[in-house]
Amino acid sequence: MTTSEHPSSPLFSSSSGEGESYLARLNPEQRTAIETTDGSLLVLAGAGTGKTRVLTTRFAHILLTGRAKPWQILAVTFTNKAAREMRERIGFILGEPAEGLWLGTFHALCARMLRRHAEYVGLTHSFTILDTDDQLRLLKQVMEPWRIDIKRWPAPGLLGVIQRWKDRGLTPERVTDTEDSDFADGHARAIYAAYQTRLRQLNACDFGDLMLHVTEILRTRPDVLDQYHRLFRYILVDEYQDTNTVQYLWLRLLAKRSGAPSNICCVGDDDQSIYSWRGAEVENILRFEKDFPGAQIVRLERNYRSTQHILGAAAGLIAHNGERLGKTLRSGKEDARGEKVTVTGVWDSDAEARAVCDAAEKFKAQGHSLAEMAILVRAGFQTRAFEERLVQIGLPYRIVGGLRFYERAEIRDALAYMRAVHQPADDLAFERIINTPKRGVGPAALQKFHAAARAREVPLSAGTQALLTEGGVKGKMADQVRKLLDVLSTTRDILAREGHVVAVEHLLEESGYLDMWRNDRSPEAPGRLENLKELVRALADFGTLGEFLEHVALVMEHDENAGEAKLSLMTLHGAKGLEFDIVFLPGWEEGVFPSQRTLDEGGLKGLEEERRLAYVGITRARKHALIYHAGSRRIYANWQPSMPSRFLDELPEEHVARQNEGATQRRGLNLSDSVFEGGMPLTSRRRQDPLLAETTPAFQLGDHVRHPRFGVGIIIGADRHHLEVVFESGDTKRLLSSFIEKL
Repeated sequence: MTTSEHPSSPLFSSSSGEGESYLARLNPEQRTAIETTDGSLLVLAGAGTGKTRVLTTRFAHILLTGRAKPWQILAVTFTNKAAREMRERIGFILGEPAEGLWLGTFHALCARMLRRHAEYVGLTHSFTILDTDDQLRLLKQVMEPWRIDIKRWPAPGLLGVIQRWKDRGLTPERVTDTEDSDFADGHARAIYAAYQTRLRQLNACDFGDLMLHVTEILRTRPDVLDQYHRLFRYILVDEYQDTNTVQYLWLRLLAKRSGAPSNICCVGDDDQSIYSWRGAEVENILRFEKDFPGAQIVRLERNYRSTQHILGAAAGLIAHNGERLGKTLRSGKEDARGEKVTVTGVWDSDAEARAVCDAAEKFKAQGHSLAEMAILVRAGFQTRAFEERLVQIGLPYRIVGGLRFYERAEIRDALAYMRAVHQPADDLAFERIINTPKRGVGPAALQKFHAAARAREVPLSAGTQALLTEGGVKGKMADQVRKLLDVLSTTRDILAREGHVVAVEHLLEESGYLDMWRNDRSPEAPGRLENLKELVRALADFGTLGEFLEHVALVMEHDENAGEAKLSLMTLHGAKGLEFDIVFLPGWEEGVFPSQRTLDEGGLKGLEEERRLAYVGITRARKHALIYHAGSRRIYANWQPSMPSRFLDELPEEHVARQNEGATQRRGLNLSDSVFEGGMPLTSRRRQDPLLAETTPAFQLGDHVRHPRFGVGIIIGADRHHLEVVFESGDTKRLLSSFIEKL
């Protein structure tokens, strides 16, 4: 499509004949979505069905047919990038730049509205929008009168509680007892009210206030609401499935006009609603017809991205969700059959990393660009094994939407603790950990410790120890630093006696570093703990702590070449909206994907969101989708069995090619049919395979057994999944029972 295809007549002239060329390349469903201009409309746009084209063409169509002026259309997106793209596409269709548009993100549009009506919420039009650092500083000041224990109730956690209230459209007065939180010893609601008061005194607001204040104005000022009803003749909304409560309330207030049709068009896909953890409510799109009686629904089901096998696998999977409006993707491309989705079982997580990266290397050798390949993982901690393998085989890669594993703050902290144990003279490492977690060591105290070390010509840790022994520093801070030095010393003893894995577990636990993240109520804290667990898992692959630290140093020195094509490595959440020729999907095991934490916290709703996330992952692939699952994963120093994800059984067989499935079979494991029964970890509640149950040996103490690597031995101990065996070599090993054959 070129600019010559579009009318050169004035912007608001009625289009016909040649002027309708912008509609010519649309399929019938897309055209219906564009030409249905009166009343409320929900466009269910499946992955790769041309959602953006429909939204931008509809905007231009309304202008070209004279139904509205540019400033009479409210168009809402979720990102500034999407807003820029929509603005450019509209200008392309019109043949000239579109000026005066109310087009932008929810927060940008609300900031514009709030500047007009700030006095109604106690602000002036010149109010300041605080960034996160300023918000935290202000909140800490507000918390002081309540004498809150900030170690137990850190300010970032309380700010998260307040922002979640704002996302639900709750001012302090609207927070009911049922909505209240026990955070900050039950004072959260009162602190929220004081925080809002202080913001008004400063003529400031935070990011969440932009929508909250405007929604409150529209709720309480009918005259202001009427102004916007008269102004906006049409409302267009992108990614409606990702709206939270306050966004939903704002849109509904603007769209519902007494005695007049609600000319609102929402484009979204309930099957791609994957952001409940940041407040998104899939129910908003599911109840669209109830909110707007008589609404029309147009389903865009022709996918122009993926092969039919990929679409068939994704459609079969998502059909298992109960809470959905329903649609079935089909390919809109010619010759779209392609290859089946492959499901490959591997022995363990290390073999998985090798299999995925080696497959990427083969695709590259066949002429595929690394830039068109992606590894999509469920959680950030999974990236480590792939990063190390990619470095090992020399494949360039990039982390999308985050940091490389060893660059993450919690990993750098943990490595600094290890370096301080391994090399007491490492002053940089000791300086990093001395006040992490907080031990009251400020710049003045640190300067004293440095001076003591220089005066004695010893490392910083030794100088600190000497100063404490002499009584040069006293009080609670001195006690905390003394405890840290004791932990480092004890860890060195454990390192020599029991090995580096046990030593590092002790170090992170006794130093208080793990507790720091356990007590952190921010949304990122659980992920950071998972990363630390993965770090300890990685230790077990090395003979000594020194070998591991050297390995990390070499990995972190991996050269970057900005110009070369790179394989993308990211989480499934970060991949939404992207597409690649080849997509690798590792870690499809119970407890990993679906995530055990999501199941525990969200129940059936959480399971359905995990399934939507799997659907998103598969539909990122244009030509090849390759799924992997491992038979075991390392939990600290031990290998634990893994059960293939239930999602694998939900993939239609006609669209899937399965490989090496026997590699992940596990014997004698019992699982309740429902994931929601009982309190045991999901990986311990597995459905027993009746074919395997008959052949599973009943191990007893004293039995003679054979292991494929260690040979023949005798069982001297056992628990649920592991056997302790003394082998003929004299070595004693604790091993998974599924790896052992009874003689």
